[in-house]
Amino acid sequence: MINSINKLQKWAVLCILVVIVFSCKSTSVVKSGAVDENLSAKAVIRNHYYSHLSFKTLSGRMRIDYSDGETTQSVSVNLRMEKDKAIWLSAPLGIVKAYITPERVSFYNKMDNEYFDGNFSYLSQLLGTDLDFQKVQNLLLGEALFDLREEKYTMAISNDNYQLKPKKAGELFKTLFQIEPMNYKMATQQLSQPWEKRMLEISYKNYQKVNKWILPGEIDIMALDGDHTNNITVEFRNMEFNRALNFPYNIPNGFKEIVLN
Repeated sequence: MINSINKLQKWAVLCILVVIVFSCKSTSVVKSGAVDENLSAKAVIRNHYYSHLSFKTLSGRMRIDYSDGETTQSVSVNLRMEKDKAIWLSAPLGIVKAYITPERVSFYNKMDNEYFDGNFSYLSQLLGTDLDFQKVQNLLLGEALFDLREEKYTMAISNDNYQLKPKKAGELFKTLFQIEPMNYKMATQQLSQPWEKRMLEISYKNYQKVNKWILPGEIDIMALDGDHTNNITVEFRNMEFNRALNFPYNIPNGFKEIVLN
């Protein structure tokens, strides 16, 4: 499935999936804290939700390094985001643009004169699980992909983090979460379908403090589908919070629509 996706289409989708992790010139690395072995899984989950970010808008630039085992590429893009409402991306000269809202996933590229404009089925098909705007946003902000308060978890200490596993195994996929002890942000999120040889793993590194926000300094994404692996590393630069933003996006006339099978 992933092998058949056009490179530029893949870039647009992968950019969407890694867009919301932050860094800034005026940041300081947050040092690791010590785990408390007396904490229950419920307490760790409660602290994680206390750590959720609250802001209105985010804008800046980001660098994405991508490798699929055959090719390695890098790209810089402009980012604009209104929390819970919209994510906008533009590559240099607007060659590729992407726009995502809770109802819509859309992108186009001028090199191939093609566009996609639809729902989250494209991203869900790519990752093998149902996605929506909130899940994508939570995942990329260093917050749990699923609502951890809706299930019961076992808790263990792993790699100096709190590790959570559901007490009841999921029917469609397996999940694993590691939460770092300093600020109770995500250290690792893993979603897998072992019987399909599919896995998505997101690792957050070098948490930083930017004003009052605690943000990842780097995010590494590994997407496995059978024998094929995509690896992405993202760095973010010159980020600004709570500016007034607009989101210019219009699919050019005459472009060919990408139709998914």
